[in-house]
Amino acid sequence: MMTELARKIAELMPRAKDDLAELVSVPSVADPRQYPPEECRRAAQWVADAFAEVGLRDVHLAETPDGSHAVLGHRPPPPGAPTVLLYCHYDVQPPLDDDAWTTPPFTLTERDGRWYGRGAADCKGNIVMHLTALRALGDDIPVGIKFVAEGSQEQGTGGLEEYVTQHSEQFHANALLVCDTGNAEVGTGTATVSLRGLTNVVVTVDTLRGEVHSGMFGGPAPDALAALIQLLGTLRDPESGATRIAGLDCEGVWDGVGYDEEQFRADAGVLDGVRLTGTGTVADRLWARPAVTVLGIDCPPVVGSAAAVPATARARVGLRVPPGMDVGAAREALARQLTGAAPWGARVTVETESSGAPFRAATHGPAYTALGTAMREVYGKPLAFLGQGGSIPLCNVLAAAYPRAEIILMGVEEPRCLIHAPNESVDPREIEHMAHVEALFLQEFARLAHR
Repeated sequence: MMTELARKIAELMPRAKDDLAELVSVPSVADPRQYPPEECRRAAQWVADAFAEVGLRDVHLAETPDGSHAVLGHRPPPPGAPTVLLYCHYDVQPPLDDDAWTTPPFTLTERDGRWYGRGAADCKGNIVMHLTALRALGDDIPVGIKFVAEGSQEQGTGGLEEYVTQHSEQFHANALLVCDTGNAEVGTGTATVSLRGLTNVVVTVDTLRGEVHSGMFGGPAPDALAALIQLLGTLRDPESGATRIAGLDCEGVWDGVGYDEEQFRADAGVLDGVRLTGTGTVADRLWARPAVTVLGIDCPPVVGSAAAVPATARARVGLRVPPGMDVGAAREALARQLTGAAPWGARVTVETESSGAPFRAATHGPAYTALGTAMREVYGKPLAFLGQGGSIPLCNVLAAAYPRAEIILMGVEEPRCLIHAPNESVDPREIEHMAHVEALFLQEFARLAHR
């Protein structure tokens, strides 16, 4: 039988869809080279207005050190009640290849029971989840609320992390719900307890003062692009494709919930006949070992390229770092390997773009007990724990600032969402069910605090 709270949330789902459609229509990519910064400001104001409407006080936009705007608000706790911080972010990844989208990326479109659009899951779906939970509770919110919506999470420029460090009193809470992850699969309530860290570098290879004709000079003239390809190839085992960087432990083992290989192939869209890279279990490779990715290459494009020997080439390389590994040491090992592998005396420079440390949550406090109760009631099965290959540097900043607070990572972003890829989508059932989980969690956490 449906409870009164579940009924309220179900009745709120048409409004949730309308809200998400409005949010997705705003191309809030926090990169002024690609989209006007006014779009992020417009999304921030939408979020501020919406959360003021559900009863948060002093909702405002706060400029952070990287120039982005965080949306902040709060609601005082009832006497003796704990406070919960609700986190999300309103900025999104760029759509990448517009032609790869079946429907326009900034138009929420329903298809086969899912809602498609950039940010539909990551992370505007989580914004709508928060709103739906708070609307369902109405004036009967049994805990204090602190709210923050970040404006540059996808860019990794660290604006909110620095702001939290400078204004830690504004974010103090007993439990922190970082809603930028999701369930292991639709219908399995999950908390993410492990996050890989991240460091991105740009490697540049120079071999000539300028391009020269390949007919006249090709052969002896060192090809910068070929040199770049060769040194990038040293970052992986030539047979298995596993990440291999001298000085890093690339054989870690994951001790939590696994990830079925066939399910992973389906979730990742791996083509038939193409082998997965690396060794060990999928979970080992995703959550317990470093993983290198060549994110982009600057070189002459195929269309319009000339018969010339490239003089310079560069690549953006990302390295995911598991908990227990120092991200600074990993970055240095990556840089050493790239510079040391340069063939033919090519000149190689490595520039660090951004870094974020890995994170591991403690799961034995009252907030996790309350979450387990809520997840079991909504999904009918025990709360599952898993790792996440992505990085949320803010978690480490929050853990350092509030060592006694419990940090919970959850949300609507299950694997079929294809976050960061073309045709990102969200299952509306996950918005409904996770909003129900959040509302129940707030009630149960308040009850445990009064015991």
